[in-house]
Amino acid sequence: MDIEEQATIREAQRGNMLAFESLVKRYDRKVWQLAYSMVHHAEDAEDIYQEVFVRVYKNLSKFQFRSEFSTWLYRVVVNYCLNFQKKVQRKQTYSLEKESIQSGENWRTTLRGHERDPEAKMLNRELSSKIDHAIRQLSPKQKLVFELRHYHGHKLKEIASIMGCTEGTVKNYLFRATRKMQQLLQEYSMK
Repeated sequence: MDIEEQATIREAQRGNMLAFESLVKRYDRKVWQLAYSMVHHAEDAEDIYQEVFVRVYKNLSKFQFRSEFSTWLYRVVVNYCLNFQKKVQRKQTYSLEKESIQSGENWRTTLRGHERDPEAKMLNRELSSKIDHAIRQLSPKQKLVFELRHYHGHKLKEIASIMGCTEGTVKNYLFRATRKMQQLLQEYSMK
């Protein structure tokens, strides 16, 4: 955490709304993306995003600079999303229908191909869809570790801190997730 961010956090802890808004602006996209990657529904991700920042505002005084602010923030997001998913599972029955996401809302970029080649574009969309389907087959913790590592670029140590577990546990989840993804996407592997 750089000195400027520390100063902004301290100001926000003193009640400076402009400082808090600066923190929100710095992390808003990443918070929304993480929430969306966990719940796969844009409206729910938006609700989670708003609730997370309300909680962060109320609890900012508890942040004691023992970790990166981003780690503390992502832990709030992850915990809220896990609780949200538990509530949803209790209320809903399983639906085989996938939520259709407008291309503008989908933060997972389709694999780059020749933009003018319709066949390559279709194959990229198909592969992207297969990858999304494979990710949904992972256990919640495997999925979380896989996405934090590969979609958000976090280091294993950061993920362990976000999840409140050991780095060895994170490695185990990542290994199992990667192995399952390889099995589910076997038809696409290079021969």
